[in-house]
Amino acid sequence: ETPYLRVKNGKVTDEIVYLDAAQEANEVIADADAKLDDKGKFVRERVSARKFLKPGQVDVEDVTFMDAAHKQILGSTAALVPFVEKNRVDRALTGSNMQRQAVPLLTPEPAIVGTGIEKAVADNSGHIVKASGKGEVVKADANEVHVKYSDGVKIYNVNHFIKNNDDRCYNQKVVVERGQKVKTGDVLIEGASIAEGEIALGRNLMVAFMPWGGYNMEDAIILSRRLVEDDRLTSINIKDYNVEVRETKLGPEIVTRDIPNVSEDSLRHLDENGIVQVGSEVKAGDVLVGKITPKGEQELSSEERLLRAIFGEKAKDVRDTSQRMNNAGGGKVVGVKIFSRENGHELKAGVLMQIQIFVAQLRKIGVGDKLAGRHGNKGVVARVLPVEDMPFMEDGTPVDIILNPLGVPSRMNLGQLYETHLGMAANALGYRVATPSFNGVTDEKISEELEKAGLAADGKSQLFDGQTGEAFEERTTVGVMHMIKLHHMVSDKIHARSTGPYIMVTQQPLGGKAQNGGQRFGEMEVWALEAYGAASTLQEMLTIKSDDVYGRAKAYESIIKDEPIVGPKLPESFNVLVKELQGLGLKVDLLEEGDLVDAEQVIASSGDKKTVPKTDDEDEEETFLDESDDIGEIDDGMSIQDIDEVEEIKE
Repeated sequence: ETPYLRVKNGKVTDEIVYLDAAQEANEVIADADAKLDDKGKFVRERVSARKFLKPGQVDVEDVTFMDAAHKQILGSTAALVPFVEKNRVDRALTGSNMQRQAVPLLTPEPAIVGTGIEKAVADNSGHIVKASGKGEVVKADANEVHVKYSDGVKIYNVNHFIKNNDDRCYNQKVVVERGQKVKTGDVLIEGASIAEGEIALGRNLMVAFMPWGGYNMEDAIILSRRLVEDDRLTSINIKDYNVEVRETKLGPEIVTRDIPNVSEDSLRHLDENGIVQVGSEVKAGDVLVGKITPKGEQELSSEERLLRAIFGEKAKDVRDTSQRMNNAGGGKVVGVKIFSRENGHELKAGVLMQIQIFVAQLRKIGVGDKLAGRHGNKGVVARVLPVEDMPFMEDGTPVDIILNPLGVPSRMNLGQLYETHLGMAANALGYRVATPSFNGVTDEKISEELEKAGLAADGKSQLFDGQTGEAFEERTTVGVMHMIKLHHMVSDKIHARSTGPYIMVTQQPLGGKAQNGGQRFGEMEVWALEAYGAASTLQEMLTIKSDDVYGRAKAYESIIKDEPIVGPKLPESFNVLVKELQGLGLKVDLLEEGDLVDAEQVIASSGDKKTVPKTDDEDEEETFLDESDDIGEIDDGMSIQDIDEVEEIKE
């Protein structure tokens, strides 16, 4: 249900009525921005309203209810966008959706330009712990807070490094001190993306709208290195690794530190049970859980069988099935969970033990990471510049981020400019702004605040080139905007491979980072190489780098022996095509250059038999093809060499 003000005879009363969706469909509801006089009557005879859920203009006598607030028609995420009414509707939708993709930052900051509901969103997030009454903090550390109330001491636990479904880190922090007096509703513990009791998804950055050497074309973004060094856009990512210890036909798998043929360096973080210790700094390839699996007789090589025959059971071999850190880089182990039947945990059939390892990674902002504002203005970091190279203002203040001005006119999301100007004034005057949706700060008020801060009324400033020190020709829009880091991070996506697994049927490399797959070189990429005439590179891509089984093996051998790479052979995809055609009932035979072909059989298969009379110097009648006859025209579903390349076709 949602509240409405009752309207009687064109006059808005103070009576508040809650209606659900079904009841609302039977009413005529005026918009909250309809103008009223001092007595609460509508100024105009016709107003904008929703009549039986359809928007339009209606007579004031027909109005039965009025919206209680301007932001009432918006959801919580859309209501967090300042000046949402200045944005085109699709950009407003994009902006509200992208707030759900925000990554919790190490040091979040409440938006300098908000809408006034940031505190309400934080309160209802369930991530804030508040005092339940009047009392005093008697203990406060990283793990728990003790508050003494009139009826006793209450203990609040603090959660650390909790992984959510998107691999983001949910971490709580204590915001009170020992001896501090608290009252009902005071915040004791804040959750992720919450600061000063408000939702804080990103950071307030000094932004300039200008081109810079072509590096911010097509929504690309240029960042100052100061943001990297100060960890202003740094986040924590948590990956979990699950290990199942199973009962096999040859015996149970064993978790142990004693793993054959593994260096001590890879095992340095394991405890005596073979499980990595919390707090360990691990890198790619390190063993997280040491595990061995019994090896069957049929899996043993001839050498292993000989050793077993000589030394008996002592040489009974096991397979190394340990869980290792993947190639996504290093990190710190922040949690280990062990589930076993002995401790009463329910596990899948055949599973004796399950071990879960949580590894946290510090993700600094870098080239390829995705940033966004709250107005659908998203972009990818294209360059990180030294602070001294960033454009700076007359007082020497360098900007933090450079956005492309061409990202505004076609998108029609002018809300970002309003936020930039108002944020600049608020930053200079030292306050935060709450500008409600549909009823916010006016253009005149923004200009007035800019002048009060000693800035130009149009919000533009003279910038200077950080590399040359010279002033730019035109004045630039500079201000403060709340920027959000999204969970599309380059370290999750970047991938390369030298050799790896192949698909059995096509013999082409697998796809995807998880399978250590190759890069897909699609149809349009082939066109690009064709357009540049890069024939040899293209041939490599389509043969020895893909599914030419013999060619890629020889190429690998040639590289090792430092010899020239031989030419490609037949790709496996051609064999797959031939098999598919044969499966359709077409007779397809492969011929090599120089093979003799029975011409009568070929002509007979075309349904048009041609014979050529015997020549003078031959006793037997032989079949030839005239030079004017193109064998390629014979409709047998095959491509054959032209006649000038075939000297003689014998019967």
